[in-house]
Parts: sequence; C-alpha cells; structure tokens
Amino acid sequence: MTFGQGLLVAVLAVPALGAVAVAATPRDRAARLVGTVAAALTLLAAVPLVFGGRGWVAWSADAPAVRPWHQLDLAWVPGLELRFHLGVDGISWPLVVLTALLTLLCCAYTMWRVPDGGSGRALVALLLVVEVGILGTFLALDLVLFFLFFEVVLLPMYAIIAGWGGADRRRAARKFALYTLFGSVLLLVGVYVVVAAAGTADLVTLTGGAGMSRGTQLAAFTLLALAFAVKSPLWPLHSWLPDAHTQAPTVGSVMLAGVLLKMGTYGLIRVAVGVAPEGARWAAPVLGVLAVAAILIGSLVCLAQSDVKRLIAYSSVGHMGFVLLGVATLTATGIQAALIGNVAHGVITGLLFFLAGAVKDRTGTGTLAELSGLRETAPRLAGLLAFAAIASLGLPGLAGFWGEAFAVIAAVQVGGPLWTTLGVLAAVGGALTAAYFLRLLRQVTHNRPSPAVGQVGPGLAGAELTAWVPLVLLALAIGLAPTLVLGVAEAPVDALIGVVSR
Repeated sequence: MTFGQGLLVAVLAVPALGAVAVAATPRDRAARLVGTVAAALTLLAAVPLVFGGRGWVAWSADAPAVRPWHQLDLAWVPGLELRFHLGVDGISWPLVVLTALLTLLCCAYTMWRVPDGGSGRALVALLLVVEVGILGTFLALDLVLFFLFFEVVLLPMYAIIAGWGGADRRRAARKFALYTLFGSVLLLVGVYVVVAAAGTADLVTLTGGAGMSRGTQLAAFTLLALAFAVKSPLWPLHSWLPDAHTQAPTVGSVMLAGVLLKMGTYGLIRVAVGVAPEGARWAAPVLGVLAVAAILIGSLVCLAQSDVKRLIAYSSVGHMGFVLLGVATLTATGIQAALIGNVAHGVITGLLFFLAGAVKDRTGTGTLAELSGLRETAPRLAGLLAFAAIASLGLPGLAGFWGEAFAVIAAVQVGGPLWTTLGVLAAVGGALTAAYFLRLLRQVTHNRPSPAVGQVGPGLAGAELTAWVPLVLLALAIGLAPTLVLGVAEAPVDALIGVVSR
C-alpha cells in the first residue's frame, strides 16, 4: 500500500474508529476529548493528500478523464462486480479538508458547551459518523459506493437534530429525513439506470458517458440532478432547510451548512454532469433559470425574516443558487466559480452559525426584534458577526466574492439573450444579499441595547475563539489568494469541460 492509499484509508478509518472509541468511553468529558483527537488526526491525514501526481487529463477515446492523485481500488462484492474504489483530486480535496476542519471545530466546541437534550459523548460520536459519510461521498469513485456513503449521513444527522435541537426539533428532523429519503430514492433509481446501461459502476470509466445513448443520459441526468437538488438544497426543493437549521444545535447547523449541502453540489458536478454530459447540455438552460430563481427568491425571503438562524438558512438557498448557476453554464469559469463558491460558503456560513448560536446562547433569543445594540455590550462578538456578514455578502477581498462574481461573469460570457439576462438578474440578487445582511447588522449591532442584549458581557470564551479564528483566517486567505482552491482544481475542471463539450 502506498503512502497516498494509506492516507485515503486513514481519512475514513480514523473517524469511524473514533466514533466507536467515543461510544465505548464511559466518562462524558473524556469521550468528547477522544472524539476531538480523532477529528484532529483525520484533518492531519486529509491535508497531505494534496501531495501526489496531478490528477485529471484531457478526455480522449483511449484515456479516462479522471486520473486521481491517489486511489485505492479493491474488490468489494466480486459477484456483483462492485469495487471499493476511493480516490482524491483537485475537485474533491478542498471539500475533504473543509469537512475534516469543520468536524474538528465542532467536536472541540463541545468540550466547552454541550447543547441540552443528551450526552456530549453521543453527540460527538454522531458527528464523527456524519464525517465518515460525507468524506466517503467525496472520495468514492464507485457509483454504488458513492450512494452508500451518501446515505450514511441521514440517520446520525436526524438524531442530532431530534436529540439536541430546539423546541420544534422532532418535526424539523422528520421533515429533513423525509425530503432526504425522497432524494435518495431518485438517486438510487438514477444509479440503477446508469449501471444497467453502462455495465459498470466505476466513475473513472463512466465520466464522459461511457457510450450511453442520449435518451439514457437525459433520463439519468434528470434523476440524479433532482436527487442532488434535494440535498443541496436548490429551489424549489429547499423547504426542509430553514426548519432544520433553525431547530438544530449550533454544531448541527455548522455541519449542515458547512459540508452536508456540498454533497449535493459536488454530486451534481462529479456524477450528474460527468456521467451524463449530454443530459447536462440539454438541461443547462433550465438549471440556469432555477438557479437565478433561487438567488432572487432566497434573497427576498431573507429580507422578510425575523429570526437570525432562519435568515442565515435562507441565505444558503441564494448562495447555492450562485453555485448552480456556475455549473449550469458548463464553462471552465462557471465550474471554477461553483467549486470556490462551495468552499467559501462552507467557511463563512459555518462561522455565521457559530456566531448566531453564541448570540442566542447569551441572550436566550434569536428574534431580530429582540436584538439590538450588541456592539455596545459585546463589541468583539459584534465585530466578528459584522466580518462574517460582509464576507457572506461578497465583499471583494473575502472568500464570498469569487464564487458569486465568476458565476455572473460565466453566464454573461456564454452570451445570448437568456444567459445575459440570467447574469444580470443574478447580479441584482447579489445586491439584495448585501441588503439583507446590512439589515441584519443594523438590527443586531446598532441602536440601544435591548433588554436581552443588555445582560450580555463583553468576554469571549477561549473555546469559542478556537472554533472561530480558523474560519476567519480561511475567509481572508481564500479571498486574498483564491488560487488555494482554483489552482488545484484547474486541471480537473478543464478535463470535465472537455468531456461535456465534445
């Protein structure tokens, strides 16, 4: 086994074994510490995956489009010709690192505060199981294996929302589960259509269509795109998201927004577009229209929100709309915009939910009408909230700018009345994003302190800073040096565009 293959195994085995160790540790605080150490070791294994042979190659009749930096390909179920095939490249590696980082920060956060509802030990064990499912989804290069990892996330995330969430947590958890199961059925049928038509589940072989007929690709893309739209979630299949975010505990909201939504957009790029490129070309205008609808509707709904967490949750609908718009253009610029938009959204929205949780924990409310004057009583918390908000609204120099700007540019570059109009409307949606985040800051941080805010002290806990500072630094680093994401993704994106446009 090579060093890279060992790292691939470690990235999945360490959190899985960590979850078992946490469950077996009798003392609650010691169990949370074990889980945090396991999450830290997972991050240490994920980062060096970037060192390896540079992945993808231009598609040709005798060469696959996917050439992972590292891959592990073992017989899994020989009778069904299924393989345990893992691999990593420039599209998946940033998301792998982001998942490992956010899981570590969430586990470390539980060392300081465990939400009401259950033991911290059980919560950390569930977070590690969620991490295994998400990492496996990003690393799987077998379509059936991809589906199984995709489904691993469902039950532990349901348990996190239902066990440690707010007053209406069970209804929100059921809604999350039902929507996700609906998407899972569509994904399973889509996987069956592809595997039955192509005779293989290997994503390396399937990228480019694997000789499937146009009709098969259209059917497969429709099923896969709908399945991933539920998980992302993309308008109009988004209605589970605000309830889940509002009721989930802080660490649950961070994992939901930071990386779980990315499973859908990653699957759209890697599986739906890669496996059924003719279907992607056929559906591109429809995807573009839905993307812009998500941007505008999500922004308008945010302007009417009265709860901090619901506002941030609905903002994700708009941000994922920009990601979908980039994918829909089927251009190198658009796909790059989608990839950096994914990473930036995970970093910034994860930070926003950490801060929203801190405000609610201190004041006992998340209602905007009951929050004002935070900069008078807790200036450092107000300053961090302002930083996260302006990063999310797309201020140049911060991470949120690149994905939204390049998605608009990509749409205009495609040209024609439809795409030019979509680009202009998306830009208008970006302006609305600034409007609702500035409204949030005006309400929460300005004016005289409300009774709820008046009791808040100025201090920040060391555990809070430990969880927040890495995300602040990443938002700055990606904003100032976007090549951290775009550089590693350039070759695979060029290869994918070669597949789609041939």
